[in-house]
Amino acid sequence: MKPLLLPLLVLLTLPSFVQSSHLNYQGKLIVTSDSTRESIELAKYLKDNGVVKYSAYWCPNCLNQSELFGKQAYRELNVVECARDGINSQTQLCIDKKIKGFPTWEINGKLILGVLSLKELSKLTGFKN
Repeated sequence: MKPLLLPLLVLLTLPSFVQSSHLNYQGKLIVTSDSTRESIELAKYLKDNGVVKYSAYWCPNCLNQSELFGKQAYRELNVVECARDGINSQTQLCIDKKIKGFPTWEINGKLILGVLSLKELSKLTGFKN
């Protein structure tokens, strides 16, 4: 039974290691997908209209949300890093805003928790493509 324990432990930890590849550069979320023209336009619209994404670099849902935009569009977003050890961390702002989880979107003063599709974000913000 013991010879099977080590391979089982390795197998159980492998998926979390593979999914955590964005953590290779500690302190910053790394987006790898390419953006579409539409996702870049939406990101610029969100930034111009004061929409904020509260995030943590180590958060898998934050990475999933960011990958929906792609790397070019992600650079356009107004992203607040909440993790204390994150690059350009604004932890106190996140505490003051009572951010309970990640990602959290602030749209027109309302906090919305969770990964939102680009279509949902467009609808919530009035973005017309």
